[in-house]
Amino acid sequence: MLDRFDLALLNLVQRDDSRTADSLAEDVPLSPSAIARRLRRLRSQGWIARTLALLGPRLTQNRLRAIVLVQLSEHADRQGKAALEKRLHAADEVQFCYEIAGPHDFVLLFDCASMDDFNSCAEDLLASTPTVRRYETHFVKREVKFDPFVELQT
Repeated sequence: MLDRFDLALLNLVQRDDSRTADSLAEDVPLSPSAIARRLRRLRSQGWIARTLALLGPRLTQNRLRAIVLVQLSEHADRQGKAALEKRLHAADEVQFCYEIAGPHDFVLLFDCASMDDFNSCAEDLLASTPTVRRYETHFVKREVKFDPFVELQT
């Protein structure tokens, strides 16, 4: 079970995982060694799934991003759906894929270097797949907010 110290640490490392245990001890009333032990435990128990670096706009602002809504065929079977999910998961261009409720089955975020790359990827992953009935593409004009953090109540 997670206690208030674990939750506080999780809130802090979501925003900056490069902080040292000494630095975290300034915000969480534990010793640096206790913080280091807790972080190891949180990682080993799967509370922290992975650590990653988010690239800055200097590298990402000129890339083509698209939100794609996917509707599956009425006759899509479990195997076809599972095969599509596996292909989407393996595609580097697909940044996220959520199964959703409503008239569409999936919402995807594509990140591609160019329109040609997007067209090729969409053709390969979606248009040529019998499981996909149709898909709608909405191109991202600009990023207004990207804040993938979950604020945990302590």
